[in-house]
Amino acid sequence: MVPVLRSVARAALLALVVAGCTTTEIVYRDREPFNPPVDAASGLLGYYKASTKQTSCGNCHVGHQTRWKQTAHASAHKTLTDRNIDPTRTCWACHATTENGNKLSVASGYNVKADSAYNDVQCESCHGPGTLHVQDPSVKVNQPLARITMTVTGQSCAACHTGSHHGFADEWAQSGHSLVATTSSCGAACHDGRTVLTAWGANTNYVEKDSTGAVPTTCAVCHDPHGSANTAQLRFPIATSDPEQNLCMKCHMRRGEAVDGGRDTPHAPQGFVVLGTGGYRPAGVSIDPNISLTTHASSANPRLCAGCHVNRYTITDPTSGNFVFSSTGHLFKAIPCLNAQGVPIADGSCAFTPPARSFKSCLGSGCHATESIAAGRLALARSEIETLSAQIWTDLNGNQSIDAAPVDGGYLAIIKRDRPAELSNPTVITPARGARFNVTTFGENRYANGDRSRGVHNPFLARALLGASINELRTAYALPAPPASISALVEQSLQAAAVRAPAFVSASHRSE
Repeated sequence: MVPVLRSVARAALLALVVAGCTTTEIVYRDREPFNPPVDAASGLLGYYKASTKQTSCGNCHVGHQTRWKQTAHASAHKTLTDRNIDPTRTCWACHATTENGNKLSVASGYNVKADSAYNDVQCESCHGPGTLHVQDPSVKVNQPLARITMTVTGQSCAACHTGSHHGFADEWAQSGHSLVATTSSCGAACHDGRTVLTAWGANTNYVEKDSTGAVPTTCAVCHDPHGSANTAQLRFPIATSDPEQNLCMKCHMRRGEAVDGGRDTPHAPQGFVVLGTGGYRPAGVSIDPNISLTTHASSANPRLCAGCHVNRYTITDPTSGNFVFSSTGHLFKAIPCLNAQGVPIADGSCAFTPPARSFKSCLGSGCHATESIAAGRLALARSEIETLSAQIWTDLNGNQSIDAAPVDGGYLAIIKRDRPAELSNPTVITPARGARFNVTTFGENRYANGDRSRGVHNPFLARALLGASINELRTAYALPAPPASISALVEQSLQAAAVRAPAFVSASHRSE
């Protein structure tokens, strides 16, 4: 019998081989690539295999699954179990797959059945139920698209990232990133989150992708929800001085240098200023590249922009010591004003001294020993920059436009009165137009799209270029010398930045 059985086995194997030669594709599948939803009413699939964190969605969307698995969202459940958080507390709703973040409006997923299938913040936390989609992916209305806007609180990141412990969305809503500009082509190109995502190569589909009206710079614009190799799931790194790669500089580095034939006003020049490359260099002026123009772009501040503008710290009641608020830094203000409880607020009208403002961001890496010292450095820089700026142009009527003297004051007001063409030549950056670029970049309240850091981004560069412009204006237009104190500040500023420039030649000895 054994030989007979072996012959039968061989015959069966041969039949399979022959059949295989005539079949284009053979698929072996133990079961469907998704499990019936534990919470059938919601249609949330959850994990396909909880022990390996394999989502049902990830069985097809392999790339997203791989990246997501490296994010904090994939370990959200563990962060609570490690701390023995009471299962009855509401924390669990945001550390699991529930109705939070998607279009479901009633308790769903983990909030209905605390099953391991719904552990962690999975794909459906943002995209919503996937049951209909896996049953027929070809039907467009079955595609569960996530939102990138924060307009519907429950259907966005704000569903969880809000409140006193996780106030990311609350702070963001008060920041400039929550605003949109739609009245100009510049606004549409630079201040529409969808346009930015497209420019950055993010072609994932989402609810608002084909809608009308601009979308603000929301969480998903800077953070990749599916995960990235960068800290905090950022789309680009923050600890790099490469302006092509630095996340903040990809937007805050638009027009920072005045060139012939170009505009003589800046636009989002912050990256240029921090790196020491911004501003107009008067003829013959050379700033030593070996001189560190700003410690804010040195190894003492490896996170660059984020090192000052995005910092987390806990606020407690000074009397009781009880927790009040966890600041996330998503106001994006380096030295924010504080309310009575010490919570950062959007209103920037308070005094530039502690305790009215927080200077905590200035204490990192041992840059400034105390908040008071940091405030004092700021006050000195502001005073010196304003002194130099006022010599170039004083906007007496506050319209942010240079008017002829005596309506406005300073050298440029005199030039506007006596030689207006020097400020209106559209093809050449004259000394007057160059000076306008510098003063609107560094001077306070002179131009809405200037650096606006009150000198903090680079006080050395600000003082050096303003001083060099004062000297160039005197030479080029035979203007009177400034007071001795200002002349001394000019020379001090040039020496501090190792500026090489031609010595000032008085008007009576200028060569024509």
